[in-house]
Amino acid sequence: MDFGLVLQTDPPASRVISLMKRAERNGFRYGWTFDSAVLWQEPFVIYSQILANTSKLTVGPMVTNPGTRTWEVTASTFATLNDMFGNRTVCGIGRGDSAMRVAGRKPNTLARISEAMKVIRALGRGEEADLGGTVISFPWVKPGAELPVWMAAYGPKALKMTGEEADGFILQLSDLYLTEYMVKAVKDAAVAAGRDPSEVTVCVAAPAYVTEDDSPEALAHARDQCRWFGGMVGNHVADLVAKYGEHSAAVPDELTDYIKARQGYDYAHHGRSGNPDTEFVPDEIVDRFCVIGPAQKHIEKLNALRELGVDQFAVYDMHDAQEATIDAYGTKVIPAVNG
Repeated sequence: MDFGLVLQTDPPASRVISLMKRAERNGFRYGWTFDSAVLWQEPFVIYSQILANTSKLTVGPMVTNPGTRTWEVTASTFATLNDMFGNRTVCGIGRGDSAMRVAGRKPNTLARISEAMKVIRALGRGEEADLGGTVISFPWVKPGAELPVWMAAYGPKALKMTGEEADGFILQLSDLYLTEYMVKAVKDAAVAAGRDPSEVTVCVAAPAYVTEDDSPEALAHARDQCRWFGGMVGNHVADLVAKYGEHSAAVPDELTDYIKARQGYDYAHHGRSGNPDTEFVPDEIVDRFCVIGPAQKHIEKLNALRELGVDQFAVYDMHDAQEATIDAYGTKVIPAVNG
């Protein structure tokens, strides 16, 4: 199993770079960041420094979207980084929750994501792409250039499209039942489209918090540090409930039931521990969606995820134990899972 580290690009950028270097030393192979231009610093500028200060780490956004930048600009940025550092980027893409809403726009449609994925992937590989009637390519992209595009999804139509079109599937939660359900949906869609389902990389991303023991006090603190994640996921779940209704056969209740007490959301606290808009998230959801507890509990859950077809676990490291979590994974968790 591969391991990734997910960070927000809060200033100073030097800290983001330092944590990514630490992650590589501890056996992580991927470095991901949020991509929301209003809330955080520009990630692609920081990627160049991460790549320059590491030797093997693959970097990318979790996730970008097709509305913030024009598609040829997105593709050119990835292709430039790959030309400089040797095919060490991956394009994670989604509807654009915070990036679009904070700027007063609606998240992108699936149709727009589909079109963007095709264009960004083709241009990043040095192939031609049609920009709505104008066919272009980058003459400077060298043979052998690669740009995998991984799609974030929860809903049935997005899962189907991921299996049909994307190189990878990003699932932002680590609940075992929902992981099995959604990975199956993606793989089934790949088979129905005539694809080899093993060619769709599966990445589960969730907060991880390693405690010294499993005392009630230690677990309570870990839950409070990771509760923000249920609120972030809840934004997407609320969209699904608005579209399909409550208790819809199209979306599992195990995903939607917990947001009934949700009162709204202020993106000023997005992705941060102590987010006051996530008090509605119960402990059960934190335990299901995140990975918390002593190292052995992490090992057990990650082994279970791997059995469900997960190829990468990406650690959301937004809490008060960033370095300790990276080090605990490097010394205890990653060796045990991959040993």
